[in-house]
Amino acid sequence: MGRPSEETSALSPEEVLSQTNIGYVVISAALVMLMTPGLAFFYGGMVRVKSALNMLMMSFIALGIVSVLWVLYGFTLAFSDTSSSPILGNLDYIGLQDITVDQGELIAFILFQLMFAVITPALMSGALADRVKFTGWALFVVLWVTVVYFPVAHWVWAVDQGWLFNQGVIDFAGGTAVHINAGAGGLAAALVVGKRIGFKREPMRPHNLPMVLLGAALLWFGWFGFNAGSALSPNGTAALMALNTQVATAAAIIGWLAYERLRHGAFTTLGAASGAVAGLVAITPSGANVNPMGALLIGVVAGVVCAWAVGLKYRLGYDDSLDVVGVHLFGGVVGTLMVGFLATDGVGGFEQFGKQALGAFSVMAYSFVVSYLLAQLVQRTIGFRASEEEETAGLDLAYHAETGYDFSQTGSGTVAVGAAAGTAGAAESGGRTGDRHGEKAGEKAGEKKVDA
Repeated sequence: MGRPSEETSALSPEEVLSQTNIGYVVISAALVMLMTPGLAFFYGGMVRVKSALNMLMMSFIALGIVSVLWVLYGFTLAFSDTSSSPILGNLDYIGLQDITVDQGELIAFILFQLMFAVITPALMSGALADRVKFTGWALFVVLWVTVVYFPVAHWVWAVDQGWLFNQGVIDFAGGTAVHINAGAGGLAAALVVGKRIGFKREPMRPHNLPMVLLGAALLWFGWFGFNAGSALSPNGTAALMALNTQVATAAAIIGWLAYERLRHGAFTTLGAASGAVAGLVAITPSGANVNPMGALLIGVVAGVVCAWAVGLKYRLGYDDSLDVVGVHLFGGVVGTLMVGFLATDGVGGFEQFGKQALGAFSVMAYSFVVSYLLAQLVQRTIGFRASEEEETAGLDLAYHAETGYDFSQTGSGTVAVGAAAGTAGAAESGGRTGDRHGEKAGEKAGEKKVDA
């Protein structure tokens, strides 16, 4: 390391603090950015082999689309600091044209919040896996972040402006604006596009569980930026949030696996990965306002509730392919509501619980209704649902002219190619058992599943 420059040495304590905060937020933003590729791996391993690349691309295209929209008008609609509207920001920062290098803390904040805007629509992609047009998904992302995410982010996080912020709703890092929002939106879109061909008739197993675990690990790692970074400074709140993030996630894994073992007789790797994400989701809104024992309780409850909730699609008949509703919607509600009672410093109680319920269910209702209308708009214009032929053959070849695994190079001659192709076919025809959780061949759909 070199010696400090004269310019650096001459900084006042306030300027040093400012630069420290900028560095902290930029690094946190980089961690949050990693979560979107992590999500791509998490989801990508769960789908059948014939649509694995498409699942990855649904996350990666969100990185492209939302980053551009955020600069053009997203940030100003969500966070303009002179808006008098509790619903939506104004256009003061349109195009970010007037941002200067002297506004380092603002620039870092813009970058940090951009990564939240990116991952939120990407979360919804899991509800639509295996059956939507890539162009339809891209258009839906454009419409959804514009009409749903940007306004809801303003409601929740625009200081002294957003109506939920002014109601006193606690959402430190995104239980309402990110997870409930994405869960409700994903459910609405899934209802519009309909069920996958063979839903509840054919098992549809994950094609690559190691990839799922890798994705969960990347999400867990990046979530420290997501949660602790929301303090916007390397302070005690950030440290508490980081500790509670770890504690709640660990407890949720144990809760999910215990439920799975008692109900279905197995501890699955998919259950461990899903439990981790459920805990991460639940602690997101609440971790800065509870102590570690509260985080433990939130985590274990989220693990059990989400493990139960992923089976609802079989009983209620909606096709949420990768359990966005079960994990993100239910996990977000658990964390958002429980902090109402568990918040420290005398905040928790029935009054705060009422505020939390207002935040959770108002975002849920708005996101569901508007997302349903937007999905219908896409379906009736350029089309949202893939054709039967494209879905049956696999979306990778239909939309990307590629396959996730090139079996032709695994051996010589037609025997090796045929054997590898047979392996791929078995993975595809077997599918994921009950999507994620164990419908055995010949058993009635929705019964004796391993909810993982």
